Amino acid sequence: MQKRKLGSSNLEVSSIGLGCMGMSFGYGPPQDKQEMIAVIRAAVESGVNFFDTAEVYGPFTNEELVGEALAPVREQVVIATKFGFKPAADGSGRWSELDSRPEHIKEVAEASLKRLKTDVIDLFYQHRVDPNVPIEDVAGAVKDLIQEGKVKHFGLSEAGAQTIRRAHAVQSVTALQSEYSLWWREPEAEILPTLAELGIGFVPFSPLGKGFLTGKIDETTTFDSTDFRNVVPRFSAENRKANQAVVDLISDIAHSKNATPAQIALAWVLAQKPWIVPIPGTTKLHRLQENLGAANVELTADDLREIDSAVSQLAIQGERYPAAAQKMINR
Repeated sequence: MQKRKLGSSNLEVSSIGLGCMGMSFGYGPPQDKQEMIAVIRAAVESGVNFFDTAEVYGPFTNEELVGEALAPVREQVVIATKFGFKPAADGSGRWSELDSRPEHIKEVAEASLKRLKTDVIDLFYQHRVDPNVPIEDVAGAVKDLIQEGKVKHFGLSEAGAQTIRRAHAVQSVTALQSEYSLWWREPEAEILPTLAELGIGFVPFSPLGKGFLTGKIDETTTFDSTDFRNVVPRFSAENRKANQAVVDLISDIAHSKNATPAQIALAWVLAQKPWIVPIPGTTKLHRLQENLGAANVELTADDLREIDSAVSQLAIQGERYPAAAQKMINR
């Protein structure tokens, strides 16, 4: 597995990481813990050293899973986790309320360290920008944690360009994690140029379009009742049918390259910048190996022009988040 540096930082990671959220949360019922430990350890054996989790995934259970799975190889891997949410005050069990107060960030860090069975968090992201807390205060709190040796690197997620600049002025931002894929290219307008200027790495989540770009989902697919795609406008049956053209395009290119649609989608992301590290998630060993195979798929300049030209003519249907979640992005 090739390595990439996240921006101008000294944080070097495998060119493809592993997003662990879906093992515990979001895409249906939690998977069997021992099976997921096996998937994570298989990733390590395949050269993956970059693993992504968050306290809100579960909540808590995903950090515990990742901590247990990686404990035997802790010195070989980079663990990223996130702060910035808290349980809703209505007792519903939802974690929809934001909280990036400095004292809360430090509490979360202590709790995450325990769950991850480690004495340092390699990359600590603000999960979503909190409009009630100045980003300078957030960056200052993480700076304190870095000086205390509890955190190595500071990250942001779904932050806008001005927020990134303001945070970076207080504590160097190593990476931004936001959605980016062949069917969500909004970061290209303002975010990617900002990251390039400041020397910040980019970690795209959902590089496979929450599974849609694999070609395994169509208008007839039904999701488990606990799968959050049920409430994502882009995943309505009508919009899945309309967006099939994107998958058809990727599938045609995959056929010509003797690759799978998922591999083409990931290879495209990798080809955009040398400091981009996608973190596709999976719960299956064979999908893990398929995804990692994308690092060996070479897209030529002509291939990339053909893809860009074709995709630019497609109108992707549906918002990528329901309205309440939409408010929390790109601040």
